[in-house]
Amino acid sequence: MTTLFENKAPHPLADRLRPRRLGDIVGQDHLLGPEGPIGRMVAAKRLASMILWGPPGCGKTTIARLLAEGTDLAFEPLSAVFSGVADLRKVFEGARKRREMGQGTLLFVDEIHRFNRAQQDAFLPYVEDGTVILVGATTENPSFELNGALLSRAQVFVLHRLGDDELETLLGRAEAALGKTLPLTDDGRAALRAMADGDGRFLLNLVEEIDRLPAGDMVGPAELAEIVQRRAPLYDKAQEGHYNLISALHKSLRGSDTDAALYWLARMLAGGEDPIYVLRRLTRAAVEDIGLADPQALVQALAAWDTYDRLGSPEGELAVAQLVIYLATAPKSNAAYAAFGAARRMARETGSLMPPKHILNAPTGLMRDLGYGKGYVYDHGTEEAFSGQNYFPDGIARRAFYRPTERGFEREIKKRLDYWERLRQRGTEAAK
Repeated sequence: MTTLFENKAPHPLADRLRPRRLGDIVGQDHLLGPEGPIGRMVAAKRLASMILWGPPGCGKTTIARLLAEGTDLAFEPLSAVFSGVADLRKVFEGARKRREMGQGTLLFVDEIHRFNRAQQDAFLPYVEDGTVILVGATTENPSFELNGALLSRAQVFVLHRLGDDELETLLGRAEAALGKTLPLTDDGRAALRAMADGDGRFLLNLVEEIDRLPAGDMVGPAELAEIVQRRAPLYDKAQEGHYNLISALHKSLRGSDTDAALYWLARMLAGGEDPIYVLRRLTRAAVEDIGLADPQALVQALAAWDTYDRLGSPEGELAVAQLVIYLATAPKSNAAYAAFGAARRMARETGSLMPPKHILNAPTGLMRDLGYGKGYVYDHGTEEAFSGQNYFPDGIARRAFYRPTERGFEREIKKRLDYWERLRQRGTEAAK
């Protein structure tokens, strides 16, 4: 309950503008609208336990509070950062007593991913028997951070980061609450929305900073940057953000989109990613997605890695960027990658077959008597430096694992392979 004195205390703008109805929440209509899954639950006044997964400042806490109000449930908020098993026991006991009196309880757990596995298990019997309706909020991928047993008892709903239009709506509400228009140029207003990076709460905190400025000139992007300094991009090096961005970088390279690849590289470095991790992935891309279409790709990757080792950040990051440009603009081929995969499958299928005897060395008399080395043709001793002999195990037909493309240097390799195949066919026909 809010006291008289608390009402007179100052409240942050984000708190004063907290929506009073689900319909006032911006950017989440796919969940809260009449046809959305949460909207339908509220209309029927039958909530199920759920996990709200989304970035900071998208409305998770507000949604949980309004769900309790809209369904006549007692609202019990907990933060996994500040709570332990004793707090959970107290909440569950209170919920049990309310249930005996005919009232349900909505337990909201902020940062639920911070509870360890044992603490998460403590929820299971109370969620299972309906003592509490659990609404967990997390910024991390639930499939990485939450127990499978808990996930099986709760629906996961994905909240969107706020887009430009939603942030502008919040700006309009803030100006209405302040009773004035913010002293921002058009470019400054756009920069303010960009700095918020989809976080409505952060946007409103920035508005308060601007509102405290003395009356004077209009604020543009440069002045705004001085006021609010730099906000670190939302990026978790150990969790889903890490895997999403490295996947975006790798696939942009594979798709030969140089500009997109540079953007994702910049995003990762701005978020504090270790450039050595990026270089490791770029070196993999050089052999997996470019391969022999441009043999210099691997050389460039190792050179960039060596350059970064010598220079460090920030100077060495230019070598990483140069490598990204080289790989993105190189001809692409996964022929070597596919060939090795096919060869490994055949190796597993064929077991431990011996090589044909004619290509085995015969250092002892017994081995010569057994036929080791018999019939071997020294390739350099032939007119074409190519004997065309069989090097697969006896009884196994030749397989063409490596199929070079017509792109880049592989075009030349293909000519060589085709030439040797013609010589091999000529030898086979001559032997008939």
